[in-house]
Parts: sequence; C-alpha cells; structure tokens
Amino acid sequence: RNASLAGIKMARMLAADLGRDGYAIVSGLARGIDTAAHQGSLATGTIGVLAGGLDQPYPPENAGLCEEIAERGAIISEMPFGWQPRAQDFPRRNRLVAGAVLGLVVVEAAQRSGSLISARLAGEMGRLVFAVPGSPLDPRAAGANGLLKDGATLVTEASDISRAIAPLTGMRAPDVPPFEEPPDFLAAPPPGESDRARVIEALGPTPVSVDEIIRHTGLHPAQVFMVLLELDLAGRLERHAGGHVSLV
Repeated sequence: RNASLAGIKMARMLAADLGRDGYAIVSGLARGIDTAAHQGSLATGTIGVLAGGLDQPYPPENAGLCEEIAERGAIISEMPFGWQPRAQDFPRRNRLVAGAVLGLVVVEAAQRSGSLISARLAGEMGRLVFAVPGSPLDPRAAGANGLLKDGATLVTEASDISRAIAPLTGMRAPDVPPFEEPPDFLAAPPPGESDRARVIEALGPTPVSVDEIIRHTGLHPAQVFMVLLELDLAGRLERHAGGHVSLV
C-alpha cells in the first residue's frame, strides 16, 4: 500500500501492456500497487476483488475507481451487501485474487505483506508466481526479492509474464526481440561532463531500461552507452535482466 513512485509506475505499465496482450488484470483495489494496476488496465479489462460487500469499497478514496471498474470490467466479492471489511477479511480476499488468475505478480512487498499471502496461496493453487526485483536497500522490495530467491519468475517487462502464461491459454507468446547491433560509437562525439552528469542523474537504485535513459536524456545512444560503460568499469553500474541498469 505504501508504494514507491517507481513501483506505481511499474504496476501501471505492466497492467497496460498485459491488457494490450489480451489479458484481464485482477487485483484487490487497495492503495498503491493495486490502484495503479487497475488504473493501467481500465481500458482493456480489469477485475476488482473486495474484502467487504459490493457496496462497501475499501479504502473509501477508491470508491470512484470502483465505480469505473464496475462500468468497464467487474467487481466481485463473497461477502453480503452491507458487510464492512474486517482485518481477517483481507487475506480471504487475497484467496479470491489468487484463485481467479493464471499468474500472480508481486511488484512491491515488504517482508510482512498481504501480497506474500497472495503469492503463497497462488503457489498452493498451482498458479505461476512472478516478482519484480527491487533495491535491497528499500524495505518495500524485501518481500518481492525474497520470492525471487524462492524461485518466483523474475519480471522486468510484461513479455516476461506473457511468455510464461501463453502455453496455459493457447494465446500467442510475444516474439523475442531480434538481436540489435551495438550503436556506432563514431556516429557521435564523445560524451562531455554535462552528458555524464545527465546520465548519472537519470540513474538510481531502481533498474531502468537503457532506452528509457536515452529518451530521458536526449543524448545519442552511443554517448549513453559510453557513459554506462565507464560506470561499469568503475564498478558503479549494476546490470539486470531485460537490458535494465541501476547505480550501485
């Protein structure tokens, strides 16, 4: 619920991309990651699962979002109308989320988190479990990183999920991107100090794609790759799956 901006962006992006791939997004309408996932998939299909009655959305600030989902997707609950959700009702709600999906994705989760309950239930039900890696310095990523240590599938983009669940649905898996030639390092002048500062400013402990750095800085790809190479040789860069990088 106490999600970082990077986690919210990632959840919204994954939901939107999976929606375009033809999948519906199921989540629990909670603050933070759940909200971002629903918002990212409103246009393509999303399902909200409530811990209370259908007329008792929680938290109250998501009442408007709940109405939007009801108009475009679906809202489900196993509790009667008028039921105010109690603390013990939320793990029961997570059981419904896990049972309604082909795969469960954890974007951010602390060491003690309801998302980990959902992941455990999903695994027990034979669902695929995915997790987005986070900085070891961020306690909001401890649960997701723990899932990866325990064998969850690492996710940095929606195609990681689509490829894994495509055999379960008969849907076509996204194509593996073709090999790209490295940029021509003679096509642009060497990066200056201001260029290096722009690239370093765009980096942080959260992995981002090189393409996103290029778009953000407006530099030539060769200049960005040269700065990243310098950082790598200096031991200041960490490389991640899917062509993502972060500062050490």
